[in-house]
Amino acid sequence: SPVSPIHVYTPREVYGTVGSRVTLSCSFWSSEWISEDISITWHFQAEGTRDSISIFHFAKGQPYIDDVGSFKERMEWAGNPRRRDGSIVIHGLEPSDNGTFTCDVKNPP
Repeated sequence: SPVSPIHVYTPREVYGTVGSRVTLSCSFWSSEWISEDISITWHFQAEGTRDSISIFHFAKGQPYIDDVGSFKERMEWAGNPRRRDGSIVIHGLEPSDNGTFTCDVKNPP
C-alpha cells in the first residue's frame, strides 16, 4: 500500500523559567484525512544523555501521560488532532527539564 508523509512542525528552541509553564507546540500536515487511529508520542532526551524516554501518548482519542520520569505530575494535553495540533504543556519547570523533546505523529490508514 502507498505511504504518504506527515510533515511535523515544532519550534527549534523553546525557553522557560524555573517554576513557570511552557507549551511545546507540535503541528502537523498530511495530504490524507486524519484517521481515528492517529497517534502522537512525545519523547524526552535529557541534556548530556543518549537515552530518550517516552513521556506522553495520544491514542484512540485519549491522552496518556507516561507514568515514568519527573514529568508525570506536570504535563497537560493541549492539542487537538482534528486541528492538526499535538501540543503539550509542562508545568513547574525544573532545571532538569532542559533537553530535547520530540513529537512523533502517526496517521495509519
